[in-house]
Amino acid sequence: METSEKTLLFNRKQIQQRINRIAYQIYEDCYDEKEIFIAGIQKGGYKLAAKIEKAVNEICSIKTKLVEIRIDKMNPIAKPIEISEEPEKMKGKTVILVDDVLNSGKTLIYSLRKLLNVDLKKIRTVLLIDRDHKRYPIFADFVGHTLSTTLQEHVSVELGEKGDAVYLS
Repeated sequence: METSEKTLLFNRKQIQQRINRIAYQIYEDCYDEKEIFIAGIQKGGYKLAAKIEKAVNEICSIKTKLVEIRIDKMNPIAKPIEISEEPEKMKGKTVILVDDVLNSGKTLIYSLRKLLNVDLKKIRTVLLIDRDHKRYPIFADFVGHTLSTTLQEHVSVELGEKGDAVYLS
């Protein structure tokens, strides 16, 4: 029986440093905005988006609205993509789309598809970890860390009550 060993890549402090840097990058990019929407892709991306929103609110007075995007990550065209905010409220605004790990780019590009139905001012993408195994023409505007991995390796981001960590297994 095989055991899956996990290697700690980033601890809570290192993750928070990356979140703080991303928050400053968002502020620099959106300094003239009155309001931005921070849209996290369900589970890991949404948890990360909440942490980024908190960090942005600590460094500037831009009004932020946290939004959750729910998508079937394995089969994104099987069910409609849902957004926790009325898309029309985002019209003419900047949306920061957040996910925890970019593997192929599939989840990120399908999540963008739903946002493209709204006339947004601009969209920016944020990732904590970019594995750089893209199969889709997508990139992130702000990245916590780019990590070279094999396709067989798995990167897991754990954000929650038990603590924050990024593991490679």
